[in-house]
Amino acid sequence: MTTQHNKDRSASLLEIAQFIESHADEPLTLSMLANKIALSPSRLQRLFKAEFGISPKAYQDAVRMRHFKQSLKKGDRVTDAIFSSGYGSVSRVYGEATRSIGMTPTSYRSGAAGEDIAYACKNTELGLMMMAATPKGVCFVQFGEDEVTLLSMLTNEFPNATLSPSPAQSAPELDLWIEALDQHISQGACRPDLPLDVRGTAFQMLVWQFLLSVREGNTISYSQLAASIDKPKAFRAAASACGANRIGVLIPCHRVLRGDGSLGGYRWGLKRKRALLESEKLSLSDT
Repeated sequence: MTTQHNKDRSASLLEIAQFIESHADEPLTLSMLANKIALSPSRLQRLFKAEFGISPKAYQDAVRMRHFKQSLKKGDRVTDAIFSSGYGSVSRVYGEATRSIGMTPTSYRSGAAGEDIAYACKNTELGLMMMAATPKGVCFVQFGEDEVTLLSMLTNEFPNATLSPSPAQSAPELDLWIEALDQHISQGACRPDLPLDVRGTAFQMLVWQFLLSVREGNTISYSQLAASIDKPKAFRAAASACGANRIGVLIPCHRVLRGDGSLGGYRWGLKRKRALLESEKLSLSDT
């Protein structure tokens, strides 16, 4: 397949993504989208997923959810936000929203009111780490100097949720998860494959989804990251999405470097970023 053919194909897929973005509130079928660029539905499904990491349907869902969350944040009534985002029914969006943002729409708008989030802290080679989880999965992994600071950060993320320390007898999963992540950080064990409760804009979700595919020991530049999600001019936005990642290490934004190979930024400090990269390289050299 020629380079020009690849470029033409990427341009066609970008055209479909842009069409989805501008028509996210409308019913879109795979056949309708495929006809726009003269592909079969199955081939469009396969190529779109290879290009963006998610299916056209999942991409539309992410755009709708972004619009929906923006409406809630502006103070729109839940029912108004549902229909203006193109969901069509109250029952449909509640299932979709719960899967995408880990809580009901009303709970999200009210700062996670009524949501139960358990948290735990552990000292690691990178310093004190806090992990928090909803019933859907890990929603927060942060590093800090002390538990008070970390708890304040968690509270800022979920201001009206019920936050509680994780008691092993009633929430053993979180204790096991934080132990598994510490073994990865402090002892070089494989990065644990834990359920994640990830919330973000459609663009952020694309960035974070792609980061999950970057193999341990590998690095990419911010420009390569932007190009990989077919947004080559959006390298600054890609860097911002890395900075907005609230689930450290499990979503490996530390594997993204500047174009000249220097470390660039990292939400939890360059010392931690360098330590993670060196640990991953050492782990691979031992295998």
